[in-house]
Amino acid sequence: QLQLVESGGGLVQSGESLRLSCTTSGSTLDAYAVGWFRQAPGKEREGISCISGSGRLTHYADSVKGRFTVSRDNAKNTVYLQMNSLKPEDTAVYYCAAVFQPRIDFTSDHCVYDYDDWGQGTQVTVSS
Repeated sequence: QLQLVESGGGLVQSGESLRLSCTTSGSTLDAYAVGWFRQAPGKEREGISCISGSGRLTHYADSVKGRFTVSRDNAKNTVYLQMNSLKPEDTAVYYCAAVFQPRIDFTSDHCVYDYDDWGQGTQVTVSS
């Protein structure tokens, strides 16, 4: 079981940027596809991006496409979510989750997988 830890959240103004990190220790992350999710108060959890273990395949929800970029550095066991042009509606708790990639058929068409491990989340607040 992976222990995932998100970091990098904070309070920013509309139009600014943040970079979230998702790290794990004790295991290598390169065998896992990683997804980024967010949940705003009173709303359902939304899958916003995911990346394959190699980093070659990615997918973005329409709500973040063109503004957010997912990447990974497997040497550092870290997956990143670069968030640019942030909007107040991006305010949420952001989570990363991992799924053992040999167990799934990862495509760039969606991020809907049975994720095994989840982080505790990091708060992102965007003021107008």
